[in-house]
Amino acid sequence: MGPDATEQGERARVVHEIRALTAAMEQAALPAQVQHLLSMNLTIQQLKVLMVLVTTREGATGRGLAESFGVSMATMSGLVDRLASQGMATRSEDPDDHRVRRVHATSRGAALAQRLVMERPEFNDSVLMGLSIEDLNALQQGIRAVSDRYASLVGGFGVPSDAAAANGADATA
Repeated sequence: MGPDATEQGERARVVHEIRALTAAMEQAALPAQVQHLLSMNLTIQQLKVLMVLVTTREGATGRGLAESFGVSMATMSGLVDRLASQGMATRSEDPDDHRVRRVHATSRGAALAQRLVMERPEFNDSVLMGLSIEDLNALQQGIRAVSDRYASLVGGFGVPSDAAAANGADATA
């Protein structure tokens, strides 16, 4: 077995261990995440529509949403109405076709979706502040490496290293 095969074997072993550790950590954090989800005043369908709106820069049409979710226009209109009444979504005229209305997430809707996705109880201050500085630095390096690699695969959604360092200082405040 050459050095490349040995390195690949070690890489596979470490990746397997990371997957196992991540699964155990996510299982332990699940009750807190479910509690957060249940505290929201949104149905699962509304939350699903909101997540689509948050990830669609140009907004979505009611017809497109209805087709994506396999529901009638009336059902989708009701879902969007309820999101709009809670300040999570807004309708606007399509700039290219004035007959079409686009639905966008509001900043409130985007913030709620972001909190749901990003709120990780296993990374809250009470956990992180209890780690040694060496472990914190190693965690920061690892998260930065994963973020950078993921960004290179999906087209630049990662946080640049200098921006991550600047944001890291604010995260514990």
